[in-house]
Amino acid sequence: MDAADVLVVGAGPTGLTLACCLRSQGVSVLVVDRAPGPATTSRANFLHARGSEVLGRIGALGTLPDESLRAMRITNYLGERPLMTLEFGDPKMRTAAPPMVVSQAKVEAALRARLADLGTVPHWGNGLVALHQEHDHAVAELQDGTRIRAGWIVGCDGTSSTTRRLAGIDLPGVKLSERFLLADVHLDWDLDRGGTTGWVHPAGIVGAMPMPDDDGRGDLWRLFVYDPGYDEKPGERDILERIRQVVPERTGRPVRIGDAEWLSVFTVHRRLATTYRRGRVLIAGDAAHAHAPFGGQGMLTGIGDAENLAFKLALVLQNRAADPLVDTYEAERRPLATGVLRGTSAVTRVNVARNPVGRFLRDHVAPRIFGPAPVQRWITYTASQLWVSYRKGPLGGTGRKPRPGDRIPDMPCRRTDGTVSTLHRELGAHWALLSPGTPPTTPCVEAARRHLGELVTILTREDDEVMLVRPDGHLAWRGEAGQAASLNRWLTKALTSGTVR
Repeated sequence: MDAADVLVVGAGPTGLTLACCLRSQGVSVLVVDRAPGPATTSRANFLHARGSEVLGRIGALGTLPDESLRAMRITNYLGERPLMTLEFGDPKMRTAAPPMVVSQAKVEAALRARLADLGTVPHWGNGLVALHQEHDHAVAELQDGTRIRAGWIVGCDGTSSTTRRLAGIDLPGVKLSERFLLADVHLDWDLDRGGTTGWVHPAGIVGAMPMPDDDGRGDLWRLFVYDPGYDEKPGERDILERIRQVVPERTGRPVRIGDAEWLSVFTVHRRLATTYRRGRVLIAGDAAHAHAPFGGQGMLTGIGDAENLAFKLALVLQNRAADPLVDTYEAERRPLATGVLRGTSAVTRVNVARNPVGRFLRDHVAPRIFGPAPVQRWITYTASQLWVSYRKGPLGGTGRKPRPGDRIPDMPCRRTDGTVSTLHRELGAHWALLSPGTPPTTPCVEAARRHLGELVTILTREDDEVMLVRPDGHLAWRGEAGQAASLNRWLTKALTSGTVR
């Protein structure tokens, strides 16, 4: 029987991010996927700043910034009249990680490359078919009959997750729309590639987003077309023919629609798992929450799930923390997914509004609300997920900002040997203890080392406070240099009981 600390089911962005985070912290990982090989189609095509930040922390950003577009504008039309323009990419956001228009396939390729550097490759064409749990491990059976003993099994296998079903976890929700047609297609038309363009039409909205392509033609676009009123699922030829018919009609623009790279159809559902854990089985990403594709929140939220879960599993597997710490994953991430689902659902309802009141709000009220620059900066910040905080969770806290649980922006610091660095560069695989002065404050260093060992990196900065920062960039504890006993109490409570409240 094969064995691993963690079996990751699903080699999409969530599963690959989880595997990279775990391997960087010394955890043995097996990754399996029932698909015959890596996806080549784009599916998700936008990575917001928080997602880029996570990939940067775990060394998986690679050349993605050079392969992506910066189409940070959305312009909506009603007939030939511009309704509103949203500008994304607030330069005041404190992050060096850029939001990117980039194919999900390229994001996954960058993650696989990083995972290979860490000594692990996914096993393709061999999905999960059965599992059972014991008190200290779980056993999984794969399609080829292989049995794997793992300390933990994490299902990152999408909305139709086999892991979730086998664990007996429900994914209740509601349908929000009729069918959309989706296509990555080569288009010859006079349309600005500096942003996304949408057209509001009585028969259904049409959206066009420029996509980076590898052949240099500069004519690849992602099209999504709301096309309600059909029960049968169309084939690829039918989708392309339908797009060729309705896009000129609804946009009012002359366009030559060429060959397609990818064609699909989808309906929008909002779903949220009743729990993220059943014993030694956990779920993450689309297996735990199903989003509307508008706003690029699905892949982003899944990547965040993975980073949050990884360092907690690592501590438990290395006997530095007790089982209750794993429960803080759901306690921190499920409320976030609830809020994100609420937002993406609202955007969907606005986009597909067909009753007179909904159309009036979309076509006349929304442009006035979302036009001012402060509102657009708020939209950018909301979509980025840089605002995410766990201060209300079991590891959070109160007091002046930043509070325990808040995200800590990147900042300059120094290693103990005097080397200049930045905070986020030192995270991902490690915690960071930011200490004033050189040498760093010894009692706090000793407290951190006692609990975290070599998993904590000691850094110095120009400040009077000591800060302990989690591997996912969130503040764990802050205090004065003489408060080592407080830091010791925080770590003891967090790592043994999963709560500091």
